[in-house]
Amino acid sequence: MTDDHQLLPETRRALRHRVATAQARGRAPSVVAGVVREGTPVWHGAHGEGAADAHRQYRIGSITKTFAAVLVLRLRDAGLLDLGDRLRTHLPDAPYGGDATLAQLLSHSAGLAAEARGPWWERTEGALRPALADIFGDTPDKHPAGRLYHYSNPGYALLGALVERLRGAPFEDVLREEVLRPLGMTRTTALPQAPYARGWAVHPYADAVQPEPLTDTGRMAPAGQLWSTVTDLGLFGRFLLEGDERVLDAGTLAEMRVPAVAPQDPQWESSYGLGLQLALDDGRVLAGHSGSMPGFTAGLWTCPEERLVAVAFANATSGVGAGALAAALLAEVADREPVLPAPWRPMPAADAEPWLLDLTGTWYWGTIPHTLRLLAGRTLTLAPVNGGGRGSRFRPVDGDSRRWKGLEGYYAGETLHAVPEDAAPHLDLGSFIFTRTPYDPGAPTPGGADPGGWGGL
Repeated sequence: MTDDHQLLPETRRALRHRVATAQARGRAPSVVAGVVREGTPVWHGAHGEGAADAHRQYRIGSITKTFAAVLVLRLRDAGLLDLGDRLRTHLPDAPYGGDATLAQLLSHSAGLAAEARGPWWERTEGALRPALADIFGDTPDKHPAGRLYHYSNPGYALLGALVERLRGAPFEDVLREEVLRPLGMTRTTALPQAPYARGWAVHPYADAVQPEPLTDTGRMAPAGQLWSTVTDLGLFGRFLLEGDERVLDAGTLAEMRVPAVAPQDPQWESSYGLGLQLALDDGRVLAGHSGSMPGFTAGLWTCPEERLVAVAFANATSGVGAGALAAALLAEVADREPVLPAPWRPMPAADAEPWLLDLTGTWYWGTIPHTLRLLAGRTLTLAPVNGGGRGSRFRPVDGDSRRWKGLEGYYAGETLHAVPEDAAPHLDLGSFIFTRTPYDPGAPTPGGADPGGWGGL
């Protein structure tokens, strides 16, 4: 570990204090946590009995859903499905949810019930629900598909069945071969492997405990079955930030971080993408997931801007909000030791062709000046000079040197076309015409320019 990656002593002390406080006030037998900065583990802390080992397994609950989503996105990137496909296209025997799209299932907007048919699936064996039809109650559809965010554990059971159908192997086997093994996550498993923490229920009004059942949830496994460690989830968090061509590239992971459907609460500061919870925390956008199972809580948050990952576990059913703790640990490091910006470097010579350089500078949409910049990889950015309004990055379209595709915001998916007319070169962006001067009379501006030109009243 280099000096650049080591945390300052006062930062380490603050992190340790947060973990110790969470364990003591939350009355959990143990709390463990870790931080990864710029791809390197920089801190691990623990408080309580038998909690010191970063390789000790804890149940991670619904963080499992992010792993399931990665497997579905892998199928999409391999051309085996489209996120706009309805579930029944690939899983025709699905008992419910067949009209929902895969994107809706991934983003909890398919309108399905929040929980499986009773008894409480998290504390009972999966043998009680041997088939997909057995996980749904009498009224599985709670809302019209695509209308709103409604968290659904059974929805992810359907996605797990989809993975099994298209890969021809059990969900756990596919996960191990396609994600865990490439990322080096040797201590993430469907059932616990020693050393692992025992899950406890703590009496609300006495310092007394009783063990929670250790269950195999069967068909519901893609919703919350996995066990993992601080070290392994740190590796997974690094992957969520950086990507790994053996699993998913950074572009697909960025797609997973885009909010899909807003929650019902109008005051929300959180949302959900494709298998990732999203949160706005003191101006920082976080992506990750929280999780809970009887006897355990867990949290994993990443911050792309700060290139940070934070993980936290507790082995008590309630008392410690491990998701909130992980977010607090991440903020502690970011506030005390802000990330250094990546060094500026000149672009490759091949990207600095004269005609591309000639495109840069000021362009006008009507009377509003915009700045177009050229970046490495022939990527463009176009944004209003005053910093407000609509702006976006644009990626080159393969096989067409003068067309780019919008990557975000209002222009996401829209085409930017640089038209090289001799009289009045212009940019055509989804029918909006950008010119070198306001309302250039030589350009095909919709409605044209007044023949009298510019003047006074």
